[in-house]
Order: sequence, then C-alpha cells, then structure tokens
Amino acid sequence: MKNTKAEEQLEKTGLTLPPAPSPLGVYKPFLIDGKYLYLSGHGPVKNDKSLIIGRIGEDMDMEEGKLAAQQVGLTMLSTIKTHVGLDKVKRVIKVLGMVNCTPDFERHPYVINGCSELFAKVWGEENGIGVRSAVGFGSLPDNIPVEIEALFELY
Repeated sequence: MKNTKAEEQLEKTGLTLPPAPSPLGVYKPFLIDGKYLYLSGHGPVKNDKSLIIGRIGEDMDMEEGKLAAQQVGLTMLSTIKTHVGLDKVKRVIKVLGMVNCTPDFERHPYVINGCSELFAKVWGEENGIGVRSAVGFGSLPDNIPVEIEALFELY
C-alpha cells in the first residue's frame, strides 16, 4: 500500500522544491537497501542551485538556522521525489542534523526542527517523525549552516 498523500501534503505547504543536487564528492546521494532508503548528508540548496551559507551564532540567528534546516528538508524531498517518489516513503526512521555554529550555541534541536516539522507535514506526525540527533559542529562543507542525513522505510 502506497501513501498517495505525501505529494498532496507537500503541495499544501506552498513550499517549492529546489533541484535535486548532484554529488560533489565520491558518494551516492541516496541508496536503497531492501525496504530502506538512506539519504546522504544534504545541505540547504536554494531554487537557483546556490547554497545558503553562514554559521549560526555568527552570520545568522537561530530562526534563520531553522529556515536553513527547512531548506535542507526541501532539498532532501527533492532527491526523494526525483529518484524514488515521495509516495513510496512509508515513514521517517532516523534523522541526523548537524549544525554549523559557534561554540556557545546550544539550541541545535530547535534548528533541526525546521526539517523535522516539514517531514511531519508531508508524512503526518505518526510516520513523519522518527528518532533524531541534533548536534553542533565547528564547521560544515562550504560553510553551510546545516547538513542533514536520514533513513526512511519504503513501502
């Protein structure tokens, strides 16, 4: 049984998916193993294919960080939609959110909520919220504010 509502729920958000990014290193953006979909770490790709850049607590505040995490979620949805199909995802299993921030910043979970809240809107609270870690880093590739990787269960 497929979930035909994910695409509809995404449309209701009024948000636009950026183009699915191509790998800039030696890795696959996604891998399917049986009924599991693994997504590599994604960054905040904008609709013009550029990246949101900046460090939280230095170049941007917590709210801007949360919006960056939402943009990462949209980028991940774009990868899923392009290669697999949103309606083939049964549920979110695990999310790992990495926040590029100053050493004194402590609200990593709040920032990653930007992605988690989006997934909850797309797949519902029961299937769109999985287990999660949200941690701070001293830097991330290209000085992006947020990188997120995730594991999903497929139908």
